[in-house]
Amino acid sequence: MTEYKETKFNEKQEIADLDIENSVEHSIDSDYAPPSPAELKAVLWKLDKRIIPFLGLLYLCSFLDRVNIGNAKLAGITTDLNISPSDYNLSLSIFFVGYVLFEVPSNMILKVIGPSKWIPIVMISWGTVMAAMAACTNTAGLLAARFFLGITEAGLFPGVIFYLTLWYKRGEQATRVAIFFSFSTLAGAFGGVLAYGIMQMDGIQNLHGWQWIFIIEAIPTLILAFVAYLYLPDFPENSKFLNEREREIIVQRLKEDAGPSVETHFSWKQFYAAFTDYRVYIHAILYICCSTPLYSLSLFLPSIISEMGFTSITAQAMSAPPYAIACAFTVVIAMHADKTGERGYHVAFPAAIGALGYALLIGLKDQGAAGRYVASIITVVGVFGHVPPMLSWFTNNIGGHTKRGVAIALIISIGNIGGIIGGQMYRSEDAPAYVTGNAAALGLMCSVVVISLIFKYFLNKENKRRDNLTEEEFNKEAEGEDLCDRHPGFRYTS
Repeated sequence: MTEYKETKFNEKQEIADLDIENSVEHSIDSDYAPPSPAELKAVLWKLDKRIIPFLGLLYLCSFLDRVNIGNAKLAGITTDLNISPSDYNLSLSIFFVGYVLFEVPSNMILKVIGPSKWIPIVMISWGTVMAAMAACTNTAGLLAARFFLGITEAGLFPGVIFYLTLWYKRGEQATRVAIFFSFSTLAGAFGGVLAYGIMQMDGIQNLHGWQWIFIIEAIPTLILAFVAYLYLPDFPENSKFLNEREREIIVQRLKEDAGPSVETHFSWKQFYAAFTDYRVYIHAILYICCSTPLYSLSLFLPSIISEMGFTSITAQAMSAPPYAIACAFTVVIAMHADKTGERGYHVAFPAAIGALGYALLIGLKDQGAAGRYVASIITVVGVFGHVPPMLSWFTNNIGGHTKRGVAIALIISIGNIGGIIGGQMYRSEDAPAYVTGNAAALGLMCSVVVISLIFKYFLNKENKRRDNLTEEEFNKEAEGEDLCDRHPGFRYTS
């Protein structure tokens, strides 16, 4: 009986595999010659050199510009503009209101006009708003500026995450996302040191130190916007920096990786499918739990360190080491995630480290600064380390260009509600220990661990269900157009 079941299982699997192979073969040129390992390595290295560092540099500017409000606080913006603690927290959260509203429309525009045009437009817009923030004279002006900064920055991050899926296979994305995302940790480290230096300019041209922070940190964004227009390729099919053979290799290997989900055209059916897939909302909930501690920590780390007993200027400089350590950890975790092809455990493990860090911050609240500072390093490492596997997890599990582009923007849009929440987590009345904010973040990190493990279980269960379909069941589920990841031949990454 056991032998009979095993034989039937193998027959079903062979039928499913044959169906997938046939669908892939139809989409791949018959005269295509697969690259040798050396040729493929050379092509990927050419892509990596051209795309990843530059995108990381753009995100460094983006992240630096959105969180430098924390540095500006230590530089005296709340005192000079007479901003109350509650209004300051509101200025942190209002950024994400504009950010959330414009992410989906932005990704649709990017799909239509191309990254090389849309991303420079986005950068010029937010760089202009960033520089104009130096002219704020009251609370209303700061709130308005932060809202429009959120609108103008909304196009970069979800656009880049979608953009990377158009160049790299699913098993290669976590490492690239990690290198790209690690620039945010560099922004945290670099931002603190840069703010430390800029604060010394206080009084030059009758401008305050916080005004110089906004002006000087806007300049690289505006310069890179023009560079991006000339340097950033659009899509593999029309990239001039690749020769014909290189373009063929990239396009064909992406078709092979997509399996039955090879839809590259614009489709309203795919557009609506992104809003009706329950997995999209599970990823979005997971994203909220991830992003809330991430943004709250990024916005308040200088203040948290300052409350340990350090001066404002020293706290700026001491916010750099936690980010530097987190940068290395983030890349290592993501590389291992790609090597193993696994996502759930690689989200849960760093999140558990982050939870430990928050628990230590709470437990050591009455202890010396040294122990609390080490706890802050552990916290930053865990909070940032789980993000790239989480980001590549949902890009791996959404098929079809239109559905993927919309779903990525939708997930990140909903997930960035965490930024709105995060801006309210550390309130001045809770200083210096910030127990309430740390306890809330601890709960969210524990939620990430639980959700990721449960979600992994159900994705594996669905994969096994599809493995065990009869030929009739398989053919029935394969009927129709624009099935994307709902095609029975598609397998979810867990």
